Amino acid sequence: MSLDTRPLAIFLMGPTASGKTALACELADRFPLDLVSVDSALVYRGLDIGAAKPDAATLARYPHELIDIRDPAQPYSAAEFRVDALAAMQRVGAQGRVPLLVGGTGLYFRALQQGLSDLPEADPATRVRLAAEARQLGWPAMHARLAALDPAAASRIGCNDVQRLQRALEVIELTGRPLSELQRGGAAARFPWRVLKLALLPADRHVLHERIAWRFDAMLAEGFLDEVRALHARGDLHADLPAIRAVGYRQAWEHLGGHTDAATFRDRAIFATRQLAKRQITWLRSDYGTRLFDPDRPGLVARAAAAVRLFLG
Repeated sequence: MSLDTRPLAIFLMGPTASGKTALACELADRFPLDLVSVDSALVYRGLDIGAAKPDAATLARYPHELIDIRDPAQPYSAAEFRVDALAAMQRVGAQGRVPLLVGGTGLYFRALQQGLSDLPEADPATRVRLAAEARQLGWPAMHARLAALDPAAASRIGCNDVQRLQRALEVIELTGRPLSELQRGGAAARFPWRVLKLALLPADRHVLHERIAWRFDAMLAEGFLDEVRALHARGDLHADLPAIRAVGYRQAWEHLGGHTDAATFRDRAIFATRQLAKRQITWLRSDYGTRLFDPDRPGLVARAAAAVRLFLG
């Protein structure tokens, strides 16, 4: 058996509100690790409270790569993330340290490690038209359309997963071929890093749901709606941008537009966050080779640190 000489990296994954950032910082205190964010909302400047972005004091003590790198008016893709993340990992490795990639965006982790299929570039005109159709027909109807055209993709994409649903329909229109067929493609090249995968997976879903509700109420108290008002007042942002479609922001945007009252807004945002957590957990359970840790069981930091220590040798 040949020796694996690839440089080392660590993935720390988990559903929203599971405590990933806190654990990442604890591990960074114990080992020569530099943090890289893997979060599709944290890339955007101005998405702070509602995205649970680490505060200024935390970022000063524990700098994260790939936070606040894009204006919310400019969409950011998984392909761009892969390029940026690999560059960030190279910078960390060049300093003799180990990159710790922390976040909950499974698509980004998957794109980074497995690569991306040869798919067409996003077409703004097609996206605008699909979004207009969705406003008229509703996203469940758009999901039914995808199910007729690409059942395999529809089985993986929920009717509320607007960004992926829109992309799947866009690819079909641009290529005339199902997204699932294009994604099968050829085998990806070997990932150039040897990875330890850690994931926080709460054993009690009810406890996670309570934490999600508590955290959202804390965001409201901290001024989340004022944050979204400031984004709305810019005038160049709209509901179809990926930044504004982020969980919590989409519901706040609708509320500030007069479409829901305060109680309905809160309920919808918490429900959407729970649905996001459910999708994240489903993906983590299917990800081969991941070490799972219950964040609510005592001794989390010690158990995770033992796994990291063994991996680093």
